[in-house]
Amino acid sequence: MAIRGEFSSRIGFVLAAAGSAVGLGNIWGFPTKVASNGGAAFVLVYLLLAFVLAYPVLMAELIIGRSTRSNMVDALGKISGSYVGRATGIWGCVTVSLILAFYAIVGGWMLVYFADSAVRLVGLQSASDWLLTSSVTRNVIFCALFMMLTAFIVVGGVKAGIEKWSVRLMPTLVILILALIVYVSMQPGAGEGWSAYLVPDFSRVLDPDLLINAMGQAFFSMSLGVGTMLVYGSYLSKKENLPTIGASVALVDIGVAVIAGMLIIPSMYVALNNGVEIFTPEGALIQGDTLIFKVLPALFDTIGTVGVFVSFTFFALMAIAAVTSSISMLEVPVAFMVESKGLQRGKAVVFMAALIFILSCIIILNFDMLFGFVIALTTEYSQPLLGLVLCIFAGWVWRRDAILTELKEGNENVEHGLFWKIWPWYVRFVCPVIIALMFYRSVF
Repeated sequence: MAIRGEFSSRIGFVLAAAGSAVGLGNIWGFPTKVASNGGAAFVLVYLLLAFVLAYPVLMAELIIGRSTRSNMVDALGKISGSYVGRATGIWGCVTVSLILAFYAIVGGWMLVYFADSAVRLVGLQSASDWLLTSSVTRNVIFCALFMMLTAFIVVGGVKAGIEKWSVRLMPTLVILILALIVYVSMQPGAGEGWSAYLVPDFSRVLDPDLLINAMGQAFFSMSLGVGTMLVYGSYLSKKENLPTIGASVALVDIGVAVIAGMLIIPSMYVALNNGVEIFTPEGALIQGDTLIFKVLPALFDTIGTVGVFVSFTFFALMAIAAVTSSISMLEVPVAFMVESKGLQRGKAVVFMAALIFILSCIIILNFDMLFGFVIALTTEYSQPLLGLVLCIFAGWVWRRDAILTELKEGNENVEHGLFWKIWPWYVRFVCPVIIALMFYRSVF
């Protein structure tokens, strides 16, 4: 059996796990949901639901991972004692691989716009024109570059790859966001954006749509259900206090999402002030890829030469956010190939990266038919159902005394604390009901 890696420090684990959770959705999805759903009222509801729903499921993944010291397939097989657990783990590996297949395409687009900013800085207009003209060739090339970058980090293993680069990239991400917040806040129109983001509309706090939006954002923003946190947890030292370190990961993820909103929403209103349309025909704020690839580049074009530098910085941080998530996604099937199939890490990384890249190419070649379908299949259907199954495993299948034994590894007094008084029954009864409700509302 391959020798398993382990995170060398608490901060290394927290930054790696937070990097997994802090993805593009935190930057292009969360801010517009805030501004469209009651401003700071949404943030307060989101903070509450992050700890009511997401934190207990995060803890289930971390506890299962560290206790079994295994990849997702073997871990769920061990705690269930049946093939059902292994089948669920394989389902998770397939789901996360499909997510990475479309995520790599979007990550490639981030590299495209980053490269465009770089070539415009040195005056290569013809290169810029090629980069900004969407084509199959361009998308395949930059998707390949993104997967190569991801594989380069993952092949280094836990300490020399994932931890080493997470400790470098996550602080860089935060510094870039803060620098851009300072610049954008000094532009005309930013004040309206700050008001839209921070002034609460408490009349919407009990709006069912707001609650479902906040619930979905809290669950999906922490990268739950597909095994990334389970696998990262399996590399965590037995000395660590799991409830505390899980809370640290949740707080960093929430914090980055909130400060990303301080950048995106004021930026949109600066764009509006400069004549750029930021609302859909229905009156909602534009979000998602249209926001990132249309609205914000249009804003950068309106602020002259400095706009190229701002664009360069912005797409650098977007590329970093994409990579910190993609390395955790690739690690899930790689860990399975190394531990269950006996492959050397290098070969497992090359095999899985190549396989996922082929899936990405299939999506690119059939973009209109497959891109939205794969996103819906994985994030709207498979991911919440996997989260539900993980809660059932942690709450109903796994023995309670085994869970307590694992928690005591990092805190001998955990049995007498608030976490142990609430979490076992909470993950058993409350979380499955909330996830099932969220799934029903989003699908039907």
